[in-house]
Amino acid sequence: MSVNPMHRRYLSIACPLLLPFCLAAAWALAGASSARAADPTAPTRERPTPAPRTVIAALGRVEPLSEEIRIAAAMTGRLAEVLLDEGQPVTRGQVVATLENADHLARVQEAQANVAIAQAALERVINGARPSEREEAAAAVGEAQAHLTRAERELARQTGLAQKRLGSGQDLDNVGSARDVAQAQLARARARLAVVDSPARADEQARAEAELALAQARLAVARALYEKSFVRSPIDGVVLRRFRRAGEQVTEMGDTPILAVGDLAHLRVRAEVDEADIALLRVGQDAYVQADAYGERRFPGRVGRIGSLMGRKQVLSDDPAERKDTRVLEVLIDLEPGLALPAGLRVDAYIVIESSG
Repeated sequence: MSVNPMHRRYLSIACPLLLPFCLAAAWALAGASSARAADPTAPTRERPTPAPRTVIAALGRVEPLSEEIRIAAAMTGRLAEVLLDEGQPVTRGQVVATLENADHLARVQEAQANVAIAQAALERVINGARPSEREEAAAAVGEAQAHLTRAERELARQTGLAQKRLGSGQDLDNVGSARDVAQAQLARARARLAVVDSPARADEQARAEAELALAQARLAVARALYEKSFVRSPIDGVVLRRFRRAGEQVTEMGDTPILAVGDLAHLRVRAEVDEADIALLRVGQDAYVQADAYGERRFPGRVGRIGSLMGRKQVLSDDPAERKDTRVLEVLIDLEPGLALPAGLRVDAYIVIESSG
């Protein structure tokens, strides 16, 4: 390899000047080696031992212990009213929104009327005829009996006249026919009275009971559909977000949530621990979190659950050089009750490995 003439000139000047310093350094190193060889017990300078780790640091977000629950309607329809706004408290079972439901209310009222009709029909079968109907049937029997008695007397009279040859055969035949008609009328009246006084037939009562059960089932279906028009909260908590307003269309598919609620009385932090630290995690470890908005204040808690599935980071810091493909494990830190922190706040979480005291 050729050397530039200018570089060759610099080397020829610099080497004689640096030679004394190089020789002095070599003699010093040789002397130190000789002294260590001559006295093996001479103390040597050791590297400092790094301080043991006491905490695992991770990024996380504050969330309600109940998590964020998005409330949607159980049926497709148009919102008539959304009763709550963000930040307002809500109780379990409270109506938070209603859908337009006039048609469902009308179906409920119609089903209620059909149940009343079926109930009345069953009671009529069970109770039988009314007292007035029984009295009317008994009076008809008495009237038919009186007609028969009169017909029999007339027949006896005509028979006596015929025997004395004082009456005609035609009159005797007419009176006999009238007596037969009176007997038939009496039999019909007695049959009617028996029907009125008789108990309900098993098949008639079973039919009436089945019609009542069918009407009640249809009423239950109508009420269930009507009830779906009222959207209720599944938990006690606070409204975290409001997604819809009156007049908007919603469906039961869950893609059109109306409100998001959460129980802010009990908070936790969903922290993401780097895969290099997961062997140090234990359920029940003490922990605390800090947030820039609260300065150096520490919010204590305890590791409540350790995830079992690795994943990519979801909570990122403001450092543009931060790696986003890091593998992490989710850890849930239950904060002490009574702490007031907004849901979604990004925090620095610290899990205590061992006590520093």
